[in-house]
Amino acid sequence: MHRDKELHSFLIEKTWQLTEDWYRSIDKSKATGVYASTNPDTIETLKQQNHEFHVHFCEVFVTEESKFLKDFEKWVLMIAQDDEHLNTPLTVIMKEFFNVQKQYLNLVQEFVNLHQGEYPQTIIDAWNEIIIETFNKIVTWFVEENQRYSEEKLIAQQEMINELSSPVIALNNHMGLLPLIGVIDTQRAKYIVENTLEQCTEKEITHLFIDLSGVLIIDTMVAQQIFSLIETLGLIGVKSTLSGIRPEIAMTAIQLGLSFEKVSIKSSLAQAIGSQQ
Repeated sequence: MHRDKELHSFLIEKTWQLTEDWYRSIDKSKATGVYASTNPDTIETLKQQNHEFHVHFCEVFVTEESKFLKDFEKWVLMIAQDDEHLNTPLTVIMKEFFNVQKQYLNLVQEFVNLHQGEYPQTIIDAWNEIIIETFNKIVTWFVEENQRYSEEKLIAQQEMINELSSPVIALNNHMGLLPLIGVIDTQRAKYIVENTLEQCTEKEITHLFIDLSGVLIIDTMVAQQIFSLIETLGLIGVKSTLSGIRPEIAMTAIQLGLSFEKVSIKSSLAQAIGSQQ
């Protein structure tokens, strides 16, 4: 009921006008994110992205829904994963989506005025309804993809941070150093155990110095993970030496009933390494 080739042609001819009018309507004094950029390349890219939206969206008036959405998928994913849009608040992006929606509703009214009396109100209502429904679908789709990609990116960044923050540094004579710094939560402690075992094997480490002087706080689960690491290292033939243990960490270990009997402990990293020379 909403499909109409004449309306489609009318809209297609105005896609660049829609883009230029939309960009001029942005209040640059209040804009944020990608909409506030003064970089000519960024502005041109933004306009191109907006124009591509119009080219796709106009097809809703001539194309079957499943094909229309399939053709729109590439654009949605592109914008959802675009760095400039990822650095722009979602509420701001959604506001611009609905500003564009308003442009289409106004254009439909303009088209109706040009063809006074040619279309019944039921057809006009159907056009307005499909515009609103389709924008709702696209906005929801964009938000879901944007959030999913942001979460994946955050996880990847966290994994990189974990990897960089728990390196096994190879020293002379198959000795290695694991300097632990900052807050260690249960998740990071689990990663440290897995990563350390893997690196010790790869680098043929037979004696690992684990320095805790940079660790301020450690909870019961993390203390257990560290002692579990030491025990597991022993099973693969790697001797461990702990250094830099703060009194509060020692108290936590004692309260847990963790034994220091089989663990070599030195007050400082320098002392630990010096004892092996």
